[in-house]
Amino acid sequence: MEMEAPNFWDQPEQANLKMRELKNLKDTVDLYSQLAGQYSDIETLIEMGYEENDSDMVSEIRQEIDQFIREFEELRISTLLSDEYDKNNAILKLNAGAGGTESCDWASMLYRMYTRWAERKGYTVEVLDYLDGEEAGIKSVTFQVNGLNAYGYLKSEKGVHRLVRISPFNAQGKRQTSFVSLDVMPEIDADVDVTIDSDDLRIDTYRSSGAGGQHINKTSSAIRITHIPSGIVVQCQNERSQHSNKDKAMQMLKAKLYLMKKEENEEKLSSIRGEVSEIGWGNQIRSYVLQPYTMIKDHRTNYESGNTDAVLDGALDPYMNAYLKWKNTAK
Repeated sequence: MEMEAPNFWDQPEQANLKMRELKNLKDTVDLYSQLAGQYSDIETLIEMGYEENDSDMVSEIRQEIDQFIREFEELRISTLLSDEYDKNNAILKLNAGAGGTESCDWASMLYRMYTRWAERKGYTVEVLDYLDGEEAGIKSVTFQVNGLNAYGYLKSEKGVHRLVRISPFNAQGKRQTSFVSLDVMPEIDADVDVTIDSDDLRIDTYRSSGAGGQHINKTSSAIRITHIPSGIVVQCQNERSQHSNKDKAMQMLKAKLYLMKKEENEEKLSSIRGEVSEIGWGNQIRSYVLQPYTMIKDHRTNYESGNTDAVLDGALDPYMNAYLKWKNTAK
């Protein structure tokens, strides 16, 4: 008896992913065709300017060239998103460092920055776990960014983020430095080939709390899973049942263990750089200086911008693009 081949169209999540991939490929081809047309038009304008000796055309040609360069750069960056999980959704976890309320406030600023960036890209954000700061801000938050290539872009943000500013929580108005760590991993299939011994797990339940809970403080449905050998801890409280929270937490744990093993293997082959090393407080990837001057600088790529308000409002693409180019050059 012949067995019918599996059809991914029968699986909603797989079908949606394939449709996004197809749309992305079509958009890439359309953009290439558009750029080819623009390039031809620019050549024609330059020839006309020479023939007519018309200096007034220079500004028009310059505008066309600038637009061409911007769109060409966008296409070039998209070709760098070719790693195994770049096209997947991304799961991010922000943890406030030492510094009490100041660090918790910095975590809330970063959370807003990434949600604003996601909105700009047309992505959606789903909170998986949330813990308020004792006085203000966020102690920790885990959230998922859903959209094609979300992980490909957001993997550039993994590390420690440092803020320097006049603290609004300091009555003396002194400048203060705060740290928040960000972990980023792709959402991968629940059936990924990762073997986990149940004896290596400690599973705790607790009541949902904060902005992430859908039925806050009614039942102990939130799940925390600790993988004892590695020390990895994952939490989920946003799903409607304890069972669903456990499934999501296990999916996150598998993703982290899979990436950890992959990075260990790549390190043995000397094919990855320090940016994938374990996150530590001495590992800052970016500094956000709001006092005594304004500057946000990435310490890996040296890309910097003085428009701090725009960056904190989600204008992160230049930093992400600089990282992708730097990472690709370093291979």
